[in-house]
Amino acid sequence: MGGMSGPLLIRGSVSIPEAELMWRFSRSSGPGGQHVNTSDTQVELRFDLAATESLPPVWKQRALERLAGRLTGGVLTIRASEHRSQWRNRETAAVRLAALLAEATAPPPRPRRPTKIPRGINERRLRTKKQRGETKRGRNPGAWD
Repeated sequence: MGGMSGPLLIRGSVSIPEAELMWRFSRSSGPGGQHVNTSDTQVELRFDLAATESLPPVWKQRALERLAGRLTGGVLTIRASEHRSQWRNRETAAVRLAALLAEATAPPPRPRRPTKIPRGINERRLRTKKQRGETKRGRNPGAWD
């Protein structure tokens, strides 16, 4: 991901304009020493999925269904605080949002068509089972006398 300005590319030619992304910054916990007490490095990226017009209607519906558990009032929130720099946390949050939306808007997999087991294979399996049973039956302990 290059610069932070400009639209956020989801998949193909579909992207989210920068104006639809809401950023919030706060103090982050974790490594950083005294630096962490003075700088707002934690990033919270919010995207109003329910109100967006940048996604095709089919994609939007699919995303709303699949991400229903993560949405708060139709808004998707991503937090990033792994890095010490706000810029890198912004990048991380944007990449996570793009990946999440790409996965949520992907078309459902094609249904599996059940295949029929060929008769020859089934007969061979039953024949080997029968042979194995005969082998075990031949191990009758009474025959050792």
